[in-house]
Amino acid sequence: MKKVLSRLLALALVAVIGLTGCGAGSDSGVTGNYKEDTLSLLSSLRTAIELPNDAPEKSSAEAAARDQLSAFASRYRRDSAVSGLSSFTTMRTALNALAGHYSAYPNRPIPDKLKVRLEQEFKQVEASLRRGS
Repeated sequence: MKKVLSRLLALALVAVIGLTGCGAGSDSGVTGNYKEDTLSLLSSLRTAIELPNDAPEKSSAEAAARDQLSAFASRYRRDSAVSGLSSFTTMRTALNALAGHYSAYPNRPIPDKLKVRLEQEFKQVEASLRRGS
């Protein structure tokens, strides 16, 4: 079951980041306010990453993060007012790193080194949002 969920998450991340972003769903919490949506996505990703692998709510947290990530990317990827912001490019870098891990190592938990890197990038995104960039 973990193998299937890991592969589904990797596939979803790759599809969202690199291939398609069709139709942002309103059920995914994307409001149209870039700052609020980014902070909400960060919170969702942190929850999904930090939960232990044997936690019963891990799969639902990952599914919620995937849905929100898909809606976020669909909404903002082609928005020229957002796509040039440092917060957006840093967020995209973090998501690419996460997708790369899930693609290369679908059966393994996220290593601590990657978790530290992702947390640093998430903090950079938050700092950029506070500055308005």
